[in-house]
Amino acid sequence: MAIESYRLNVAEVIEETADAKSIVFDVPADLQAIFAYTPGQFLTVAVPSDQTGLAARCYSLSSSPHSGRHQITVKRTVDGYASNWICDNLKPGDRLRVLPPGGIFTPKDLNVDLLLFGGGSGITPVISIARTALEKGSGKVVLFYANRDETSVIFARELTELAGEHPSRFTVVHWLESVQGLPSLEGLSLFASYFGGYTSFVCGPAPFMKAVTTALKELGVPRELRHQEKFVSLGGNPFGDVEEVLAAQATLAEADDADEPDETEQPAAPAFAGPVAIEVELDGSHYSFDDWTGDKVLLEFLESKGVDAPFSCREGNCSSCACIVLEGEVSMKHNDVLDAEDLADGIRLTCQALPLSDKIRISYNG
Repeated sequence: MAIESYRLNVAEVIEETADAKSIVFDVPADLQAIFAYTPGQFLTVAVPSDQTGLAARCYSLSSSPHSGRHQITVKRTVDGYASNWICDNLKPGDRLRVLPPGGIFTPKDLNVDLLLFGGGSGITPVISIARTALEKGSGKVVLFYANRDETSVIFARELTELAGEHPSRFTVVHWLESVQGLPSLEGLSLFASYFGGYTSFVCGPAPFMKAVTTALKELGVPRELRHQEKFVSLGGNPFGDVEEVLAAQATLAEADDADEPDETEQPAAPAFAGPVAIEVELDGSHYSFDDWTGDKVLLEFLESKGVDAPFSCREGNCSSCACIVLEGEVSMKHNDVLDAEDLADGIRLTCQALPLSDKIRISYNG
């Protein structure tokens, strides 16, 4: 089943650095509600491909919701087809095929103190969180931003301006590999040790994210205060008709700031034949059903009942459909984004979930 997608006009293409560009979409008034987003979420877009018809990717929004803008920032990667296609071809006036925002890499409370880590183009969702928290929240925001060299710093001017506008609340620490070498575990741990009690968000290349997460764990930062962005390039087509997408000149950015997953798979287990009683908490609403069987994954079952459950890729490659299992057990057919700690916390992907018990209770509310 394909997700409903929309053709959006490209309003502006901004050159941020020599190898990164921001794409601003024109979202018409009748689609504003559909494309409403929270800081840290991503868009899924499509790029025409000679090999597969299209390439689908997830890319984080670098704008903030209160700005009224819908902007993604795309950095070229070596042999990255989608990112290079966008940087080489996209121009204002083009129409792109885009899915509504998704993802759970977003603060639940903008008033808490935030410790943000961005590596390279991993700044994309992080600056959205920082901008929103500084404008709409009341806590302090500390950003550790690592890059190869000074010329590769995306949003350098904007970060300087934010620091000037919020001198008592916003602190930016730039780390340049050309000057200081790669950030070490010891250095990251020392830095983070000054900000105990802060809620952390980290996005960037896999080694960077692993080092930051390890440092936070060793400092004893509890799981509920640690957030790591997790999505990978999509292998399937969530857009439906390939020809229709190509005709619309669809586009999707390379997920440069995506984590390389641990690919933690659950052992294969036969689904419970059913029927299964399932209770669901979603956006303040509660749903109860007593006829889920193992012939459908949980997401498909909820859709068949008219529940507007969140999802994006349907492949286990992003976290848009993630829920917490509060009671009972489910297995997953495939998982590219949840690590062992996520699984231990009861987090599961509903697009891959099959029942293992006769009663299950889940929550999308965290």
